Amino acid sequence: MPSSICVVSKCTIYPYQKSRLRTLRLSVSDLPMLSCQYIQKGVLLSTPPYSVTQFINLLKQSLSTALSHFPALAGRLVTDSEGHVSIVCNDAGIDFVEAKACFVNIRSLLSPLDVPDCYKEFFSFDETVSYAGHNKPLAAVQATELADGVFIGCSVNHAVTDGTSFWHFFNTFAEICKGVKKISKSPDFSRDTVFDSLAVLKFPAGGPKATFSGDEPLRERVFSFSREAILKMKFRANNGILKTQLTNSEILGKQSSDSWKTVNGEITSALASLLKTNSNRTAEISSFQSLCAQLWRSVTRARKLAPSKTTTFRMAVNCRHRLEPRLDAHYFGNAIQSIPTVAAAGELLSRDLSWGADILHKNVIAHDDATVRRGVVDWERQPRLFPLGNFDGASITMGSSPRFPMYDNDFGWGRPLAVRSGRANKFDGKISAFPGREGNGSVDLEVVLAPETMAGLEKDLEFMQYVS
Repeated sequence: MPSSICVVSKCTIYPYQKSRLRTLRLSVSDLPMLSCQYIQKGVLLSTPPYSVTQFINLLKQSLSTALSHFPALAGRLVTDSEGHVSIVCNDAGIDFVEAKACFVNIRSLLSPLDVPDCYKEFFSFDETVSYAGHNKPLAAVQATELADGVFIGCSVNHAVTDGTSFWHFFNTFAEICKGVKKISKSPDFSRDTVFDSLAVLKFPAGGPKATFSGDEPLRERVFSFSREAILKMKFRANNGILKTQLTNSEILGKQSSDSWKTVNGEITSALASLLKTNSNRTAEISSFQSLCAQLWRSVTRARKLAPSKTTTFRMAVNCRHRLEPRLDAHYFGNAIQSIPTVAAAGELLSRDLSWGADILHKNVIAHDDATVRRGVVDWERQPRLFPLGNFDGASITMGSSPRFPMYDNDFGWGRPLAVRSGRANKFDGKISAFPGREGNGSVDLEVVLAPETMAGLEKDLEFMQYVS
């Protein structure tokens, strides 16, 4: 397939001020990501109110300033004689690429059902594993001029940042572009945390490879869910629990109230109020857990798995607020762990939505300070890379988060029209959750599946009834 873009120029951007940061040893949460590919996320924007030259210069200057606040990103990875991998903050700089795709317009990027392949060309370090940060920059920004807009794509080494830190950097970059003199949130580079460790992860000669092939045919589509649709799923997921928590008289009282109505399945504000009154109870299944459970059911059905086949829903969780004492919310690096939830395909599909949602919910609730610390000790006992992929044909991996402030970046001429990702870390069953552009609890799911599974999901009425 011919390329839709033309690279105009490429250069290195250095921090505006020299780093005063010491060498940062990679943590127990960073090291497993060395076999993962660089995170690739970016924003689609309308045409900036500047000339192309002014726009590119603004991005370069702002990026240099942003790197002064995030000097770790301008460094390189080093491995010492004992096998410890660290970031040396040596101001080596990051890549900046200017590109043109003048025959690509915004409508052609947003209107197709499947995500267009050209998005993959809007990012640097395509299919590069994070271990390569020993000799390649730890980050790159690519600005691609479109027929009627621009795409700003950012690639960051996954052993250096998780999604929380990625969006902190990206939003700071946008903030500086907009003209802010003092950034709103400074990163915390402390390393005296539960994740800091002297454990050594050994690698094969030449470093690790990606743990998934990346060669299988895939379809990729973004499914959008409104707040109202997610409330319906949340009601279904919590229905059994609500029935046990409310007395019969409470239920009858709600039903007799004029505000307790459903019209053509639409859930009114009364239901939202009912769920809100229940929101402080740990038994409540969240909106996102409800959506995940529905996706798990429908993908499992589309895969036509044998009833006895074990299916796994793996979810990455932020540990910053789970630890006691909590890590700083702006701790820079990876502070994530993976929560696997398993079920027999037959049982998942024969039960109602609340059953699958409940086991997901219980696993997330149980992932507390003690669980995080046990995970660290377990990894230190047996250091290993994160096994990204779908090895048994029955797994789903949920990444990213609708809580990430992906649309809270304004480069100076308005919010993004869309958030999209590149080719990195995609395989059958990889899902990424984004907030919906309209906010207010809406969610977009970037779903990557084998073509026959995607076709089955698109015919799954239980799932598609909620898609906007």
